[in-house]
Amino acid sequence: MTMDLVELIKSRRSIRQFKQKEIAQDILINCVDAARTAPSAANLQPLEYILVTDNEQVNYLFSLVRWAAYINPKGNPKPGQHPTAYLIILLNKDYGKKWKFHDLGAAVENFMLAALSYGIGTCWLASVDRDPIRSYYKIPKKYLIDSVVALGYPAEEPLLETSDETVRYWQDGEDRLHVPKRSIDSILRINSFKKNKRNDK
Repeated sequence: MTMDLVELIKSRRSIRQFKQKEIAQDILINCVDAARTAPSAANLQPLEYILVTDNEQVNYLFSLVRWAAYINPKGNPKPGQHPTAYLIILLNKDYGKKWKFHDLGAAVENFMLAALSYGIGTCWLASVDRDPIRSYYKIPKKYLIDSVVALGYPAEEPLLETSDETVRYWQDGEDRLHVPKRSIDSILRINSFKKNKRNDK
């Protein structure tokens, strides 16, 4: 039974521990196709991608990415729980100069939600060593290497919590990840900038 779309969106968490189960390439290509169809300012479509599934390359990329700062190094992928694939996000600087990062956010979210619909976990990583990646893949200078998405079937289940006190995610004594998100009442205003309590009736 397919999960309701809104519940699917709300259930997405960043995953940093992965089962060592191969993801079918046609599934990953379909997820990239979901990214391809995201909104794009003036339909300029500046995004391109490198899908990495080769084991040697996956292991190489692992050495070039940095994980969760709040829980580093304890929250890093453990041995035997590394990602099994990556998606490198490229921006062609010849297109979409003004709104390219809006395009990027929409496309990557599409990709991650499509992956989640197949039961695949993701972690969007901005702290990456770009120069070695550019050299390894011979990426032309006109492309900005924006970020990398790590992929794999989840080997953890982070817990979502509502908190207006902190944004720091944390691990409990059993290494379960807790992820605070601001409450709806702290971020939503209805018909006015003045904060008000929602009327749920």
